[in-house]
Amino acid sequence: MSMKISIIKPGLLSTIQDRGRYRYLAQAVPVSGAMDELAHRLANKAVGNDDHYATIEFTYADASFKAETTILISYSGDGAFLLYNSEVMPAEKPLLFLAGSVITLINNPLGMRTYLAIAGGWDVPDVMESKSTYLTAAFGGFKGRALQKGDVLHSSTLLSEISSEILNRLTERSLTYPNWRISRESLLPVKREELRVVLANEISWFDAPSIISFLTNTYTIDLKSNRMGYHLSGKPLVRKVKKELLSTAVTPGVIQVTGSGDLVILLADCQTTGGYPRIAHVAAVDLPLCAQLKPGDEVRFSEISRDEAEELYLEREHDLSLITTAISLKYNKT
Repeated sequence: MSMKISIIKPGLLSTIQDRGRYRYLAQAVPVSGAMDELAHRLANKAVGNDDHYATIEFTYADASFKAETTILISYSGDGAFLLYNSEVMPAEKPLLFLAGSVITLINNPLGMRTYLAIAGGWDVPDVMESKSTYLTAAFGGFKGRALQKGDVLHSSTLLSEISSEILNRLTERSLTYPNWRISRESLLPVKREELRVVLANEISWFDAPSIISFLTNTYTIDLKSNRMGYHLSGKPLVRKVKKELLSTAVTPGVIQVTGSGDLVILLADCQTTGGYPRIAHVAAVDLPLCAQLKPGDEVRFSEISRDEAEELYLEREHDLSLITTAISLKYNKT
């Protein structure tokens, strides 16, 4: 039997996302997927799901939903807190609610996006091997669109052994949540306003003062920013090479420099090719920080090597693997 919720208030922008569709870049299909993949994965881990299971990505707060059945959910991310009966529910741990419960998302000023996982994952059709919503082309997710008032969402009926055991233990003890949680803070850098970058292919196209400026100045997230990319306000960069770049491959995390010298960080729904020069690429471990930046937030860049970026990525993956193992051992029935 599947779990079920109904949307009372959808919020500013709420969509179904998973880890994206990487196999179709050659067909010019964007990756899409969760903007903050770390929060997405931790929400899934907390209820015993695989990392790729679909979650709901809420942008900011001001949303609410009703449990139409008993539900086992978890949430992660800096955009909102979950509120039930006037009490803020803890993040990064399993939460059990009975049918009829109304849960509200209230503002967390720290960030922008929050991810809601349900045991078994949200049951929507796969499109090109992913459940992620790509709004521009209106496919994936829930009917290819953002969630609306009155939408009813179901979980998959196939729960993992861990999900089933978490559900059984909370039900038997009449608990809303257990006494453990995942420490997302320990997986994030202390300086959340600083993004580590690897210098990219066209760095030599810019004069020395511009490169120094890029690595020392502060930039502000512009109001034009969205899931395709963040436009940054700051001192324009100056090109010393005037030739044009042939359209070339780009991926989320690439930082392009427009013809006017402004910076754009490409994100989850970005195009697959672009003609602007690429000055740097945000390290994969810092992309979750990008996802939580809001218009008006300030950000700086610091250079690291490609090897350092890879080492940081592998360290985080190792930590995430340990979290999965720890939860598995805690709920192993043997």
